[in-house]
Amino acid sequence: MLVLPNPRGATSELLLAALAEKVHPICFTPPEAPDDPLADEDLHLALYLCYELHYRGLPGVDAEWEWEPTLLHLRRTLEWHFTAGLRAAVPPAAPPVAGGMDLALRAIADGDGAPSLSRHVESEGTLEQVLEFVMHRSAYQLKEADPHSWALPRLTGGPKAALVEIQADEYGGGRPERVHAQLFADAMDALGLDARYGAYVDRVPGVTLATVNLMSLFGLHRRWRGAIVGHLALFEMTSSVPNRRYAGGLRRLGYDGRATGFFDEHVEADAVHENVAAVDLAGGLARQEPALAGDILWGAACLVELEGRWARHLLGAWAQGRSSLRCGVSAELAV
Repeated sequence: MLVLPNPRGATSELLLAALAEKVHPICFTPPEAPDDPLADEDLHLALYLCYELHYRGLPGVDAEWEWEPTLLHLRRTLEWHFTAGLRAAVPPAAPPVAGGMDLALRAIADGDGAPSLSRHVESEGTLEQVLEFVMHRSAYQLKEADPHSWALPRLTGGPKAALVEIQADEYGGGRPERVHAQLFADAMDALGLDARYGAYVDRVPGVTLATVNLMSLFGLHRRWRGAIVGHLALFEMTSSVPNRRYAGGLRRLGYDGRATGFFDEHVEADAVHENVAAVDLAGGLARQEPALAGDILWGAACLVELEGRWARHLLGAWAQGRSSLRCGVSAELAV
């Protein structure tokens, strides 16, 4: 992240003011639950900043803040509101029949009623819209795979081996230039966007930050290890076709090479990962710890819910002729 973002409400304002100082106890009144805890700007910016302390840190912020108890208390309160919103929107999933995890995950994917953002990008998205899409996605893709890697020390045996197999590809198989986050940065650079980590956090809305916060919530809590596995499994199972469409949309607009490399890579890689993620990772964990089967499916369903909300936000804004960002793509970027 280049600079700290601007606050979006009382909680993020309090947090940003505290982080600008040396580590000290934060005195705060627990924030009330927002009207929409799955998209609230203040909640999700504050939560994103709290989580970022566990990734690459924040500019000018003392690293000791990562484990300050009062900050963790604030984060926990925000997580309660976020989790309550998830539970209200996504009911608990019934555990699948024995050996049927892959089929249960596929049923969740098939039941997704959200409009297809990838079809829009492929067939009719404007350059400005495609640039906005990439800016939204940069909040996660520039640290792709990291939230799911939190699950590694929490798994054993077959599921752990399956996760390592998937993540090894995500991190380029030992080749830095093939790390997926680097491929996304290359695409941003080819499109004339700022590829530096966190460059657009100030411009993406809460509905986008929520999709990233979901992964951090599940990944950072051992109790949600089933949910993060379900999230990753469905992510891998449903990624190949949309990425082919995104690459097609870019080529329709005259881009290729570095601009499409990230998306082309995922067409191939995620097709390979699909069976490993569904059968060996998610199915293996359900066989190993049957009590987690419901969490695995719930994590997958939460992915569908938040990604659907995000897609509706983008497509709804574009249908109304306005930007999906908190401020639109500048004229010079759209050239």
